Amino acid sequence: MPKELVKGDKKYYQCEECGLWYTDRKTAGKCQAWCAEHKSCNLEIIEHAVKDAPEA
Repeated sequence: MPKELVKGDKKYYQCEECGLWYTDRKTAGKCQAWCAEHKSCNLEIIEHAVKDAPEA
C-alpha cells in the first residue's frame, strides 16, 4: 500500500519501491505493484508522477 502524505489540503501517495510521488492512490498502487514485480519503472505509469515531490 502506498505511503500517504497530507500537505495542507492536498494528499500525495508514494510508491514505496521507487520513491516517486502521485496525487492519487490508484496510480501510486499501480506503480508500486509494477516496481515490485519487475524491479523497474514503467514509463506509462511514471509520467503521472508529481514533478515537484513533496517533502516528507
